Amino acid sequence: MKILVSGLLNIETTVAVKGFPIEYYPIDYPFFGINSNVSGVGYNIAKALTALGDDVSLVSFLGSDAESERILARLSEDGIGAEKIARSLRNTPVSAVLYDTLGRRQIYCDLKDIQEQSVSPDAVRAELNSCDLAALCNINFNRELIKEAKRLGVTTATDVHVLASLEDDYNRDFMENADILFLSDEGLPCAAEDFLRQLYSRYKNRIIVLGMGADGAMLLDGASGELTVVPAYTDGKIVNTVGAGDSLFSAFIHFYSKGFDAKSALKRAVVFAGVKIGFNGASVGFCTEREIEERL
Repeated sequence: MKILVSGLLNIETTVAVKGFPIEYYPIDYPFFGINSNVSGVGYNIAKALTALGDDVSLVSFLGSDAESERILARLSEDGIGAEKIARSLRNTPVSAVLYDTLGRRQIYCDLKDIQEQSVSPDAVRAELNSCDLAALCNINFNRELIKEAKRLGVTTATDVHVLASLEDDYNRDFMENADILFLSDEGLPCAAEDFLRQLYSRYKNRIIVLGMGADGAMLLDGASGELTVVPAYTDGKIVNTVGAGDSLFSAFIHFYSKGFDAKSALKRAVVFAGVKIGFNGASVGFCTEREIEERL
């Protein structure tokens, strides 16, 4: 499948901590507990889809610094093209993720000046017209792009992550134009089932998926109104849950684009995410289609 991905690229540093809240101490030595990788939602999704066999067109922004060179080198290694990545930022975004042995994490994301950027739909029109699906992350530079994709009839998918209100100002453009809408169960203002039905009533998304961590994922099929909960998958190995939502999203749109119905796609997506959290870092631990089917 050919999928257009537009989203954040950054350098992510993960730090193992003893637990939350973090008590003050002047120094710690978490041997092999600090790691740095190329990451960002755009990269995580692009790499996951590539691992699953999709042809990915990646759109994003970088600076002209050492971090950007590292990211471009990794994209080349992964076989992901960088033709649509503009190097117009003052600095490349970076993030730090603290995580404990229970899988809880605290993320600090420095976006630099990326929120001041915008993708011109004309610059990626050829990619839009030829893709099977556009995965457009909820970042400012995608606001006009998701509207244009919707206007062109391209299937659009986005993840708004944490959502506390139906009328969230930041995410409204994405919720209004997404055919496939993902979000997390963190911070919901009411029961999950009620909130998903309210979302559908307000935005009429074709499919809504709620990531629920250890409880799995909940699916609302807009056409039938049916709610389905798919239990989480784990092989007993949980190292770091950062990036689990990106993995769930990526695998779902991959299988859905291939013609799987929403339930079947989600069952495979929870396996993909369940395997991924056995690794440290948001952009590592992706399995193949064959491995997913074997685990199912």
